[in-house]
Amino acid sequence: MSADKKHLSEFQIALRNFKKNRLACLGVVILGLLYVAVIFAEFLSPYSYKNENRNYSYCPPTVIQFFDENRLVWPYVYGRQLEFNAYHGRIYTIDKTQKYPLRFFAPGDTYQWLGFLPGRRHLIGVSEPGRFYLLGADSRGRDVFSRLLYGGRISLSIGLIGVCISFTIGLIVGGVAGYYGGRVDDILMRICEMFMMVPGFYLLLALRSAVPDNFNSVQVYFAIVVILSFIGWAGLARIIRGMCLSLREREYVLAARTFGLSDRKIITGHILPHTVSYSIFAVMLSIPGYILGESALSLIGLGIQDPFASWGNMLSDAMSIVRIKFAPWILLPGFFIFVTVICFNVIGDALRDCLDPLLKSEVKG
Repeated sequence: MSADKKHLSEFQIALRNFKKNRLACLGVVILGLLYVAVIFAEFLSPYSYKNENRNYSYCPPTVIQFFDENRLVWPYVYGRQLEFNAYHGRIYTIDKTQKYPLRFFAPGDTYQWLGFLPGRRHLIGVSEPGRFYLLGADSRGRDVFSRLLYGGRISLSIGLIGVCISFTIGLIVGGVAGYYGGRVDDILMRICEMFMMVPGFYLLLALRSAVPDNFNSVQVYFAIVVILSFIGWAGLARIIRGMCLSLREREYVLAARTFGLSDRKIITGHILPHTVSYSIFAVMLSIPGYILGESALSLIGLGIQDPFASWGNMLSDAMSIVRIKFAPWILLPGFFIFVTVICFNVIGDALRDCLDPLLKSEVKG
C-alpha cells in the first residue's frame, strides 16, 4: 500500500468508492439537471403554468421544422387547425400556410423568478397566435412541458424539505431515547410504535383531513410537508436509538461526562455525529417516499390543486384509458416520478455501500 493512500480521509475513501459506481453517478447528473431545470422553470418554459387555450385541448406535440422545400432554414413550426371527425373526436391538422419561426429569449407571460425578480423573457417561444407545445397539451390546452417544470419544483422540493424536518425529529428523539434509556426510552419508543403501527397512507389521509378546506395552495403545500414529515420520523428514531445505546458506552462519551459536559452537548457533539454515515444514505432512500406521498395526495385531489402544477395532480388527467389512448403524453409526469425515484434509490444504495464501516477500513490499491 502506498504512503499517500494511507492518509486518505474517510470522506475521500467514500467519494472514491462512489465514483466507481457509474449508475449512481448518472443518477446524480440526472437529478442535478432536474433540480436546475425546476429552479429556472419560469425562463425555460415557453408559457406560464396557468396559460391555457381551450382550442388546443390535448393538442399533440409540435414538430419543429428545419427544412423548407429541401432548404435548411431557421427552425419554425406550422399552425394547427382543430377539426372534428364523424364521432366528434378532436383532430388537429397541420396548416402549412401558417409558419411561426422559433424565437429565442422570446417575450411571453410575465413572471417573478423565485418570487421577487420580475421578467417576461422565455428561452424559446413563437409569436401569437401560434402555439408551441414541445410535449403536447393537456385537457385545458396548457403546455405539458411548462407544467412539468413548474410541477417538478413542488414535487422535488417537498422531498428535500420534508426529509430535513423528519430526520431532525428522528435524530433528536432517537438520540435522547438511546442516551438516557430507562423510562424515557420506553415512553419515546412507545410513541414511535404508535406512529409505525398505522399504515403510512392511511395516516397520511387522516392527517390531511384535519387541514381546513379553505387553505390556499401555498398553505396546502406547507401542510403536506408537515404531514409527510410526521409520518417518516419514527422508523429513523428507532434505528438511531439502537446506535446510541452502544455509542453512549464508548470511552470518549465517558470522558466527556467526566469533564462535566452537559447531556445536550454530549448528545449533539459526541453521539449523533457518529450516526451521520447511516443518516446520509437513509435520507436519500427516504426522499422518494415523500415524492410519492405528495403525488398520491395530489392525484386523488387532496394535494396541490389547479391551476398550480405538481406531478401528482398532472397525472389526474391520465385516470382514463381513453385519454391515454388518444393523448399518451399526459403520462409524462409519471415517467418523471419514476426516473426521480429510481435515481434517489440508486444513489442511496451506492452511499450505503460507500459508507459501510467494513468498506471504510479497506483501501484497495
